[in-house]
Amino acid sequence: MLSIRTRRDGSAMKVLVTGGAGFIGSHLCRHLLQKGYSVTCLDNLNTGFKQNIDFFHSYPEFSFIEADVRDEINIDVDVVFNLACPASPSAYQKDPIGTLMTNVVGTFNVLNLAMRCGATVIQASTSEVYGDPDVHPQSEKYWGNVNPIGLRSCYDEGKRAAETLCFDFMRTKNLSVKVARIFNTYGPGMDVDDGRVISNFIVQALRGDPILVFGDGTQTRSFCYVDDLVKGIILLSESDTAISGPINIGNPTETSIIELAHIVKKLTKSSSSIEYRYLPEDDPKKRKPDISQAIDLLLWQPEISLDDGIASAIDHFRKIIK
Repeated sequence: MLSIRTRRDGSAMKVLVTGGAGFIGSHLCRHLLQKGYSVTCLDNLNTGFKQNIDFFHSYPEFSFIEADVRDEINIDVDVVFNLACPASPSAYQKDPIGTLMTNVVGTFNVLNLAMRCGATVIQASTSEVYGDPDVHPQSEKYWGNVNPIGLRSCYDEGKRAAETLCFDFMRTKNLSVKVARIFNTYGPGMDVDDGRVISNFIVQALRGDPILVFGDGTQTRSFCYVDDLVKGIILLSESDTAISGPINIGNPTETSIIELAHIVKKLTKSSSSIEYRYLPEDDPKKRKPDISQAIDLLLWQPEISLDDGIASAIDHFRKIIK
């Protein structure tokens, strides 16, 4: 078990989680509270939900602020986990300008808050900075292959710009920053309308609807169970000050989309058919993280198998699907 970091006066360190009512953010809040941190969740509830954090109000060290990172933030913190941004294509493409501004203006506000407080920023970046990669697997040294004017660019380029801001603040202002490049994440707590492939497949299978595969299904992804991911992010936050990243946090087990469809169909015992649709613009053909840095620097690697993780996600969706 990791040691709990405390302030000089012995009190728990104050942590801000922007986007903390979202899928990953709420899991992160739970893990941090269980480790003894004082946690403030900030969320505009655009894609986050109050029910994700309702239980946390039983912790005296938890507080919630309904606000937007695109507005100035003024609280006292030691660490900021910046997860504020819609993460699924269906969500971030609804308001592409807002998505881009959340990544740029929001990250700028978070970095300025950290400067005022002397805090460390843990920036939640994404595997989407690699775009549709022509290098496989993707290591942190790869600069990516991103369409800067495509439908996904509000998110892809927004996250790339956010990384730029983080490292410019580090170089020019000596701010402590750590960047995690998060790969496809799934697990309990996902919304029925999340729009990402695992949640889509599970919901379709449980409802008996056709499981919709975009493209021919040979494109691959690497899926990381949310508890594994959150442990990696916390390990990064507690790592040596010299470790700034970016560091890939994801599961290196590569799975094709058609394989995933069959796994979900088997585990749900569904009679759903599998049907094919046109592949969306700029959808990556391959996605697999090189996690050598995470293993070497953080002593982290995922533990939950895809079958076990999907079974847990299925249990979650069975409870909430009407």
